Amino acid sequence: MHLAKLWLALICAGSLFAQQSSQNPAIPSQQDSIVVTGTYQPVPLSESDRVVEVFHVNQNSILFDSFSDYLRQDSSVDLQQRAPDTVQSDISIRGGTYGQTLVLLNGIRINDAQSAHHNMDLPVPLEAISEIQILNGSGASQYGSDAVGGVVNLITRASETPEVRLRTALGNWGRNEEAGSIAGGTKNISEELAFSREFSSGFQTDRDYRVLSLASITHAKTALGNTDVLLSLSDRPFGADQFYGDFNSWERTKGWFASIRQELGSNTDLEFAFRRHTDLFVLLRDDPEYFTNRHALESWEGAARRTDNLPGHAQLHYGIEAFSDNIVSNNLGNHSRVYEAGYVSYDIFALRRFSFSAGLRDEIYGSFNSQWSPVVSGGAWLSPNWKLRGSVSRAFRLPDYTDLYYHDPANVGSPNLKPERAWNYEGGIDWHAGQRLHASATAFQRRDYDLIDYVQNSPTDIFRATNFQDLVFTGVEAMFGYQGRRQDLSVQYTGITGERAIKPGEISKYVFNYPINNAVIAWQGSFGSQLAARMRIGATDRYARDPYGIWDASVARIRGHVRPFLQITNITSTVYQEISGVAMPKFGILGGVEFVARMH
Repeated sequence: MHLAKLWLALICAGSLFAQQSSQNPAIPSQQDSIVVTGTYQPVPLSESDRVVEVFHVNQNSILFDSFSDYLRQDSSVDLQQRAPDTVQSDISIRGGTYGQTLVLLNGIRINDAQSAHHNMDLPVPLEAISEIQILNGSGASQYGSDAVGGVVNLITRASETPEVRLRTALGNWGRNEEAGSIAGGTKNISEELAFSREFSSGFQTDRDYRVLSLASITHAKTALGNTDVLLSLSDRPFGADQFYGDFNSWERTKGWFASIRQELGSNTDLEFAFRRHTDLFVLLRDDPEYFTNRHALESWEGAARRTDNLPGHAQLHYGIEAFSDNIVSNNLGNHSRVYEAGYVSYDIFALRRFSFSAGLRDEIYGSFNSQWSPVVSGGAWLSPNWKLRGSVSRAFRLPDYTDLYYHDPANVGSPNLKPERAWNYEGGIDWHAGQRLHASATAFQRRDYDLIDYVQNSPTDIFRATNFQDLVFTGVEAMFGYQGRRQDLSVQYTGITGERAIKPGEISKYVFNYPINNAVIAWQGSFGSQLAARMRIGATDRYARDPYGIWDASVARIRGHVRPFLQITNITSTVYQEISGVAMPKFGILGGVEFVARMH
């Protein structure tokens, strides 16, 4: 703890000798947040008919260290980490499996067709992101496959203000981190370069990791409309002890991502994206020849979208999309698939009165197979402070290549798997008391059909990919939030129950690892004009597992050119596992300094 006291002293000393700001920093009001996830047209957060959480990454980001620090503030998000700092994690929402959450980058899907275990293998550093928006519940009618339990949308930034940020930090377990960004531009064009590098020798044997991420973000205003170009890459080698069984494994993933979005006037968008992802997996780190897999996946995506304004505050949205996946693998074989989609949606918004949306998407794949994804949602303001909302939607998920073709000594896929299907129902009420207090309560249910899981029929059998019928997940979400000038408090709870007929001796590998109770208290505030701090306390009770609690905190100077900071994780050294058999670290400490130079 001596290191923690030293860093706290440095932070306080830096604030005392800094020049005082003319105004005290304020916690920005979330009431003005604009939602682009789960809607075809941006709307104010309070007008959304769906449950959407918005995290502003570029506000006091020095208090956060990774994507998981933000995601874990939503009680409906279950981040099943195999390693800290989101080195490798499975993500699910509202009790869904790790394959039933869709991850987007600026609205473009980056889910991995090889394996959903790589959906959080993000190709961009946190320094390149301005917002994280989370949709709780189905988003298939807008985004297609995988958006069964929810959607996570990462939104990049492109600053017009010239700025340089450099950050370095040291911590226990041999942690060494460097990150930064360089941004600049004019009224018509802006550019931002961002990078991050993280290294750790591991909190235990074979849990070391090294992460490198780079990104270039270009924004231009032309006669046609706005143009956005994103280029990024990532490289993650890491020790994977116990990640996929009782083996001292090792893995290295690499990712390349490129996208361009072009506006044609104010109503039409064209998008194109390319993603390449490679995965080298060694089952026994000290004997690579025993079992090694090499996978290389390439994915393409193109879309044309249009919005027409109609009389009576209504809008018509429609578009077409095309996708292509191709994999070369020594284990899965060589495969490719192409699928197309078309959608249409009618929305009407009478602000602070009522809203209604009806949409339909048709996804065509294989030999003229298709999946229809309808959605109907609506909301009505009972008074200036109270709003009722509800939705009904259908979602689906196509099997990934691992589900279909994978085989090793303990697991085997099935090429005859059917796509997962689900119906989602939800209803809720929102309360807004001005711009400072808000609360909501939501009840939801998801009915899964042909859900894919790996199942062991006896202790001597291997796990086999199988379709299951009639799984029902029912839950509630409750949230209370306060946003003041200097304090921001959020209290959330999510409770879920799942029902499925289990055969005697049958063991499910993934489906029943969800939290039946998950509560989060997240606080962030500022002190004077120089210091800011945050704290998160989370309590998780998983199905058929012992409950545990995690307490994290951080403090930093947020003004001046030199900004020291201190971050502490798992303050109470709780022993816990988010994935059965994979230990997570105890008390962790990271101290560093950020250098900021900005021209106005």
